[in-house]
Amino acid sequence: MPVRVRVTAVPAADDQPLSSFLREAAAASPEDDASPGPEPAVIAIPVRSPGESGVAPVPGAGAAELDGYLTVRAADIIACSELTGRPGEIAQSVIQLGARPCSVVFAGVGDASPAALRRAGAALARRLPVGRAALCSVVVAEPDESVQAFVEGLLLGSYQYTLKSAAPGPAGLAEVRLLLAGPPDRAALVGRSVTVAEAVALARDLANTPSMTKSPAWLAGEATRIAATRGLSCRIWTEAELARDQFGGLLGVGSGSARPPRLIELSYQPPHARRHVVLIGKGITFDSGGLSLKPNDSMKLMKTDMAGGAAVIATMSALARLGAPVRVTGLVAAAENMPSGTALRVGDVIRHYGGRTVEVLNTDAEGRLVLADALAYADAVLAPDVVVDLATLTGAARVALGSVMAALYATDDGLAAALLDAGTASGDRLWRMPLAEEYRAGLDSPVADLANVAGGPGRAGSIDAALFLREFTGGRAWAHLDIAGAARATADDGETTKGATGFGTRLLLHWLAAGAPAATA
Repeated sequence: MPVRVRVTAVPAADDQPLSSFLREAAAASPEDDASPGPEPAVIAIPVRSPGESGVAPVPGAGAAELDGYLTVRAADIIACSELTGRPGEIAQSVIQLGARPCSVVFAGVGDASPAALRRAGAALARRLPVGRAALCSVVVAEPDESVQAFVEGLLLGSYQYTLKSAAPGPAGLAEVRLLLAGPPDRAALVGRSVTVAEAVALARDLANTPSMTKSPAWLAGEATRIAATRGLSCRIWTEAELARDQFGGLLGVGSGSARPPRLIELSYQPPHARRHVVLIGKGITFDSGGLSLKPNDSMKLMKTDMAGGAAVIATMSALARLGAPVRVTGLVAAAENMPSGTALRVGDVIRHYGGRTVEVLNTDAEGRLVLADALAYADAVLAPDVVVDLATLTGAARVALGSVMAALYATDDGLAAALLDAGTASGDRLWRMPLAEEYRAGLDSPVADLANVAGGPGRAGSIDAALFLREFTGGRAWAHLDIAGAARATADDGETTKGATGFGTRLLLHWLAAGAPAATA
């Protein structure tokens, strides 16, 4: 996992979590190397925002114990640093513990909600020296979900993807020793958070990989490799097999590239599972727009146009470790959308899996074409209880919602509510959008069953795309996540790092680990 932080749980008292460490460290001599691992170079304690009734930020667990070692009280340092307690704020001081200096970090945690703690963890991770250790009391007595959120922030905030010829800094990891009060089994929270963060990092890695490497066959190979180590079965459709089974959307979109398409199917089947969920990800490994060519600036992020497929593969990789109790099949429709003499043309009519025909009026609306094949296959062959697809599908969704949340469309209110809740709890936030029937007629074609884009002025592009996809779901409980904005970031922000974000992975894992509630009957 390309992160700079390793987290371990350390049992602690909730009232005085730092006392024993401070006493031992102050009494230790420079030659004392009895303690395992690197000596902590940092002590991190939380600072809450004052809230509605307060007037000053509130030092949290461990602050009172540090007062005897600081030259001034912790509260005075916080005041002089003009720390407000806002999540992600950092102030530092130094204490002398025996013969060693030690940095003290005051970390703003806001209201200590999971969202605030993710941001606080990410900010702390970016300040930790590589190869050194930190002792952290930020979540010592916080609820389980808060502990997990903080650990995810630590790990994901330190994520790095680089292909530079020179390493960006010192090798090695920073170590965070996380003080936790309560029963010993609370240490398992760290392991669970690591599993989730590893999955998100995998999704980011897959999406950040340059497209000169990332062909549909390469992505299928990565999925096969991951399946072999994570208890999954895997099937890959080659170009010939796609032609045999009439996956016309995948074949049409991939026809302009020298690197043919693939359909990836990953399966997770725990014993006694009563529900079957199909996840479908758009896997366009590079999107030039095809003959409806994008301008250069619009192509710069198109190596990440398979972010939905990356999230599906990453989610599948973690299901067994999290003990998800539902059967899950992951489909990734992988193709490269390129212009050439063999490329799909505007005005062509393609026949999708299952026989439905579509008139192609814009070759840059290709994601819906490959997803349509996968949706139709899932309906006809896999017969799931629920289908959820993820795709960087429309610029309209990005314009509407920006980069901090994704658009959710759903045919089932219970499913929509469950995904909204999972998004809020996981940090992958969603906003429900309407499947407005008034727009459906715009997708009619005079020569085919459907057109891939709607005509006429005043169209709602993201809604049009969702309505198009709905035609291939067979009336099953279905949700569509348009992640075009949230899948990519232009700068580090909280636990999000510049480049691919891995959006959707945490949301799906939270939902599936809880049993994939709750489509209505």
